[in-house]
Amino acid sequence: MNEAIAGTLRRLNERREILPFTALLGLVIVSSLISKHFLSLANFRNILAQVSIIAVLAAGETFVILTGGIDLSPGSVLAFTGAITATLMKIEGVPVVVAVISGLMVGSICGLINGLFTCKVRIPSFIATLAMMAVARGGALIVTQGVPISLFPPNFRIIATYIGPISGLAFIMLLIYVAGQITLSRFRVGRYIYAIGGNEEAVRFSGVKVDNVKLLAFIFSGFCAGLGGIMMNARLDAAYPIAGQGYELDAIASSVLGGVSFTGGIGSLTGTFMGALIMTILGNVLNLLRVSAFYQYIAKGSVLAIAAISLSRGVRFAK
Repeated sequence: MNEAIAGTLRRLNERREILPFTALLGLVIVSSLISKHFLSLANFRNILAQVSIIAVLAAGETFVILTGGIDLSPGSVLAFTGAITATLMKIEGVPVVVAVISGLMVGSICGLINGLFTCKVRIPSFIATLAMMAVARGGALIVTQGVPISLFPPNFRIIATYIGPISGLAFIMLLIYVAGQITLSRFRVGRYIYAIGGNEEAVRFSGVKVDNVKLLAFIFSGFCAGLGGIMMNARLDAAYPIAGQGYELDAIASSVLGGVSFTGGIGSLTGTFMGALIMTILGNVLNLLRVSAFYQYIAKGSVLAIAAISLSRGVRFAK
């Protein structure tokens, strides 16, 4: 990819980040006005803990969407990985480090399987990851026998320990985003990810192994889902087989709200993080206002639809 194309992509990404930043700022202002508890330290800590897990899943989702694909399985892989990690620690007596590494490997393998079915078997990513969503959820239920596993070793729960108002989960999230952003902006594979989303056939004809790059994106998404499962275990001190239900919606919505194009090739992790904050703060303020969870789904879906319409109009205007 030459410098002219790279510069054009940077300008498009910056333009698409204006809308989520404006929406985030407006949401914070409105939330602080309608709820006196919103700006409290306790609520701030709660928001950071909540957004950490969603943002990590959304980071992996962004890599896949940038290539022009989709991953519907993060929520289920989160539950499956959490169940495996919890079983190893609590029931099998495996050391915490080994259990955590095993959980990350399970998540990565789930991503690898998604990638192989998409890139090698040529099944659309929507179908391949939809199948994984069902299989991983079933795996979580089988491993736990439908019963939560709780009370983990103290050296595992330290992952969610607070240092002032910031928890260890937030530091893990920051590490993922810094590493992801460096990969996308500084390494060749990152430029290939953007290029594949822009014009896959052109990249293929230029000699790039497109399938391998897309495979890496799916593996990273699976790794992030596995990491999210471990983070969820540490936060709740329990592994629930139904954990992560609806998280695939939040992960995809965070990417789209952050300006990532569903057709691929345009977007950034900075925008994705702002999108994750929007989804988290929206749910948080609705909880503070005691709005029913039933209506919260409608609110989140409506926000996603509005964002998609706004971004599509923005692209046409830019052209």
